[in-house]
Amino acid sequence: MRVGLILLNLCFLFVFNCGEDKSSSELKTEEDKAQQPVINVKAIEGFKYTDYVLSTRGENAVSGWDKYQELAIQVNYLKKADLSFFNGDKSILKGFIDTLKLKTPPILSTNPILSRTAIIETSILRLNENLTLDNIDNQLKLESVKEVLVAFSNLNYQINKKLERDFYEKIKSEY
Repeated sequence: MRVGLILLNLCFLFVFNCGEDKSSSELKTEEDKAQQPVINVKAIEGFKYTDYVLSTRGENAVSGWDKYQELAIQVNYLKKADLSFFNGDKSILKGFIDTLKLKTPPILSTNPILSRTAIIETSILRLNENLTLDNIDNQLKLESVKEVLVAFSNLNYQINKKLERDFYEKIKSEY
């Protein structure tokens, strides 16, 4: 009777414990994923978006806009997975963005361009929050990086569009 009771208890232990242990290969895979950097160059290069660059007229228009130049440099670092500017102190980022908006050249102070700078502000601050909080999903962090890249690209597009429109408005028709 005791032997039967012991065997019955052993059977229950085996039944309830089956499937709960992870194999060593599963544990190693989870450790490898945890050790991999969340945001890397390969992941950023895999983003699908149109990356607009400034035209020659655009480069001339922003040549005196120091904060734009600094933002362009930081976005290039971001493309190389260098997050040091974006995961820093929020008050420094906010001050940078405020100066960027304040120092916008008069020729570029149009509603579409100002709205793009507001979108950049939102996306940069969101990226900062997502990078500095520990409980944010890695996929959400990558999406935030993409949002900053897309916002900056759209700002370039609006600058090009505005300057091109100004150029063609100067041309008089012959009729």
